[in-house]
Amino acid sequence: MVIGFAHRGARAQHPDNTLPAFVAALALGATGLESDAWLTADGVAVLDHDGVARRGLRRRAIRTVLRADLPRHIPELADLYAIPGAADVEVSLDVKDPAAVPAILEAAGSARRRLWLCGGDLSALAAWRGADADVRLVHSSALRRLGPDPLAHPARLGDVGADALNLRQGEWTPELVEACHAAGIQAFGWDAQQAETIDRLVAMGIDAVYSDHVEMMVAALRTA
Repeated sequence: MVIGFAHRGARAQHPDNTLPAFVAALALGATGLESDAWLTADGVAVLDHDGVARRGLRRRAIRTVLRADLPRHIPELADLYAIPGAADVEVSLDVKDPAAVPAILEAAGSARRRLWLCGGDLSALAAWRGADADVRLVHSSALRRLGPDPLAHPARLGDVGADALNLRQGEWTPELVEACHAAGIQAFGWDAQQAETIDRLVAMGIDAVYSDHVEMMVAALRTA
């Protein structure tokens, strides 16, 4: 079954990376939730896109702010997992602050077997694999960064213990999906914002899609 990740929750209906967005995504039938993870000054894994806390005209990096001093709309990862049903779906986290990984794993607890940590640095992925054998690892990249022979890249991912390659939807080809599967690597496509895009990716054999439009995504995957 293709995983349907709600990109930052149901952000077409609610402010992204907020608990209402994640609750709505689950209610609409998403089989995965996506967010971005940062670490506060006191070591709490929180969910926000750009890592900046705003109060009026003041802007501060989340890593310099205590959890209690963050704006109330920024949730902890533990808050996401407290949503009924959240521990039963896949969760994809773009790890914006690598220092957050231990706190992420602690917050996920037994749900880490359905947790996908995404990053662009292969050495970081290898380190995360060393920290936990159960968590899933995703290399989020771009086709131009895969080297002169992109079809050889999935084998390199296997060498560092990664589980998936995540590329923008338009960069996938049937040959690259096939190379991933031959190497035991899953193929994830982000920015899947139209049903036609999802149909094309599913026809290639893609394993997961990310979309802002959860209702459309769920309907497209149901009929694909």
